[in-house]
Amino acid sequence: MKITFPHMGNVYIAAKGLLEDLDREVILPPPITKKTLELGIKYSPESICMPLKINIGNYIESIEKGADTIIITGSCGPCRFGFYADMERKILSDLGYNINFVSLDPPEGQFKNLVNEIIKVAGTNNIFKIIKAIINAKKTLYLSDSLVNYSNYKRAVVHEKYKVDNIMDYFYSNIEEVKGTYNIRKLIDTSFNRLNDLKEYKQSNQIKIGIIGEIYTIIEPYVNLEIEKKLGNMGVIVDKSLTPSKWVSHHLGLGNLGISSEKIKWKKAKPYLPTLVGGHGRETVGSAIIYAEENYDGLIQILPFNCMPEIVAESIMPSIKKDYDIPIMTLIVDELTGEAGYQTRIEAFIDLVKKRKEQENEQIILGS
Repeated sequence: MKITFPHMGNVYIAAKGLLEDLDREVILPPPITKKTLELGIKYSPESICMPLKINIGNYIESIEKGADTIIITGSCGPCRFGFYADMERKILSDLGYNINFVSLDPPEGQFKNLVNEIIKVAGTNNIFKIIKAIINAKKTLYLSDSLVNYSNYKRAVVHEKYKVDNIMDYFYSNIEEVKGTYNIRKLIDTSFNRLNDLKEYKQSNQIKIGIIGEIYTIIEPYVNLEIEKKLGNMGVIVDKSLTPSKWVSHHLGLGNLGISSEKIKWKKAKPYLPTLVGGHGRETVGSAIIYAEENYDGLIQILPFNCMPEIVAESIMPSIKKDYDIPIMTLIVDELTGEAGYQTRIEAFIDLVKKRKEQENEQIILGS
């Protein structure tokens, strides 16, 4: 069994370590490129959301490297992600690929079915070995997310920003070479230390921007055109409302942090959006309010074209912008998104936020 899975932020790092701890052979999909997206566009329904198209591209490139088994998590509720597994299986079948497709769906009372799927993928009935591998993978996922968050902070506060990029490029280029969660965590520790050695500088009126929206577009750099790097190069500190570790904590019940934070977001969103709309619509609204209450200087919502839950959330953003007096910009991405226009919009938004902050500081000084 040669196992692969789609790219989704840092999830692939932890998934690779988990399966290698279980002595499974992993075929990592190549980094997402224009070719990946073109393959997905060619074989996917035109109106389907961008993440599925990239998934298809990931699978085809992995199959060409020798993969014979695909793993994807499932979902439920009013979001097309719940149909991904069935749609992707059919697309690949129509293309003539004889592939084993494993969907780890939420139990919904059939917990035994989920356990059987996990055992099949793990290749062992040793439940203790499986649990140990899952715990180590969880730690790896949290550490890799922490590394990315730290790199975003460092990029905003060091003069030689290219050094941050060099360290992170080295980290990602070596992921495929190291085996198992232990060695991956050693690589993460090395990268942390290298980032920590970079000298910071103090900047007055440092801008803080919260990134909200659909999880895939928030955490996958190719899809959001590396917005974290773009903002960091402008000296902006970035925080993401959703990360792979938060997603795992909430949906798989592997810790209290994600669960409690999701409930807080739902409570905050309730006056504006009292019901489930699928995806992370409620989380987007709740996160916007939390960032505003924490005195962030602005928010950027990112969503794939035609994403119903985020379109609902987008319609609420003007009310939050008015009620909490915070600038909010929405970026919709698809295969036609041009980087030049994207960059221009981001730069214009940050200029607006900086000018606004300068004016607020002037008023504070004059009033004191």
